[in-house]
Amino acid sequence: MKIYNTLSKKKEEFVPIEEGKVRMYVCGPTVYNLIHIGNARPMIVFDTVRRYMEHKGLEVNYVSNFTDVDDKIIKKAVEEGVDAAVISKRYIEECKKDMEAMNVRPATMHPLATEEIDGMLDMIGKLVEQGYAYKAEDGTVYFRTRNFKEYGKLSHKNLDDLQGGNRSLLVSGEGQKEDGLDFVLWKPKKEGEPYWESPWCNGRPGWHIECSVMSKRYLGDEIDIHAGGEDLVFPHHENEIAQSEAANGKTFARYWMHNAFLNIDNRKMSKSAGNFFTVRDISEKYDLQVLRFFMLSAHYRSPLNFSAELMEAAKNGYERIVTSVGNLNYLAGNAAQGDMSGEEKKLLAEAGNFEAKFDEAMDDDFNTADAIAAIFELVKFANTYGNEKSSAAFLTALKEKIVELSDICGLLVEKKEEGMLDEEIEGLIEERQAARKAKNFARADEIRKELLEKGIILEDTREGVKWKRA
Repeated sequence: MKIYNTLSKKKEEFVPIEEGKVRMYVCGPTVYNLIHIGNARPMIVFDTVRRYMEHKGLEVNYVSNFTDVDDKIIKKAVEEGVDAAVISKRYIEECKKDMEAMNVRPATMHPLATEEIDGMLDMIGKLVEQGYAYKAEDGTVYFRTRNFKEYGKLSHKNLDDLQGGNRSLLVSGEGQKEDGLDFVLWKPKKEGEPYWESPWCNGRPGWHIECSVMSKRYLGDEIDIHAGGEDLVFPHHENEIAQSEAANGKTFARYWMHNAFLNIDNRKMSKSAGNFFTVRDISEKYDLQVLRFFMLSAHYRSPLNFSAELMEAAKNGYERIVTSVGNLNYLAGNAAQGDMSGEEKKLLAEAGNFEAKFDEAMDDDFNTADAIAAIFELVKFANTYGNEKSSAAFLTALKEKIVELSDICGLLVEKKEEGMLDEEIEGLIEERQAARKAKNFARADEIRKELLEKGIILEDTREGVKWKRA
């Protein structure tokens, strides 16, 4: 299994610190609103990485935080006249709903920044003792960036170049800094903001220290994989490395994984430009399994463009797999029982080639685009060789292969019966008949697919339309 490591800028063979176990930290969202589709990409990508590693027999300790204290959360709380904790709690719950709908599994641990303050105070205190951090007059604690000699090794940025032109680290209180590149570890409270007591001042942590502390507590001083969106490479992840390695005296993370940006209609996502979508917005038009399929249709390190046309293509692709699984289930339910024939056993062995292609793609830096292509090849094979003459055992085995590979990608392709009432089914059949009479064949096909996904098989006979549960 090879992973592209942002640190080395090349693919490297993945060798975990502890054999058979993986320690993985993924930066989670700041919870001040509903998550947007840009937040969804790393959630889906790294959930899939985790699933594949577990498929390969690895035990994954997967930690992903919620940043529940932040300027945006505080601003939202002030606007609503409530405590900041009310805002963060509300949107953590909403985020979890969206994650479930996208079939993103809960992390082993979802730590909250506000519950890890003691650890942050300990790490900051250690950095101050070691000379890596200092207190300014107003109580702000800064990290001495130049004291960490390897600063810039992840983003491949030169400190002198940063000093000359890059202003992304500059914050209020710039005059207090020993160096313009120093960054905040702890900052004083402002009127109406949540705060905690510290040896330096009553205040709250800087953003970067949070992940360093949570990773250390739940995964240890050194971890296998640290991941997130490419916008986090600098300064967030660069600063995490500086803090963690200065405090712990060990390599922070062996492999750094970053997904590329998501654009909308070839433009950067922006509320002001009118091309900003939350996951909840998308759920009003599409099953969020379609969004997941869309996100995995490109390699995670490739920029991905979101558009209505591409989502429709993703919907069609996803439904192609769902329909194949539904048809195989239907055929198996009506097929002869007993053992597979010799020819069927040969065909099933041949189908294993698609599974090998899937694994080959995923082993090559989690190339989900090629992995899904392998699933499509298997679907085509199943549609070709699975028919009314096939044995139930053969049809079921083909179906299970498709479901297994799809499940590794987190795609739910075997729809469970949703307990539709007979009158609901009859109503949809009547609507389908009316659509066919009006030559609205697209709608008629949609209804057939909708019923198939819910385990209802339609049969057009001379006596009219008959249906049965799969």
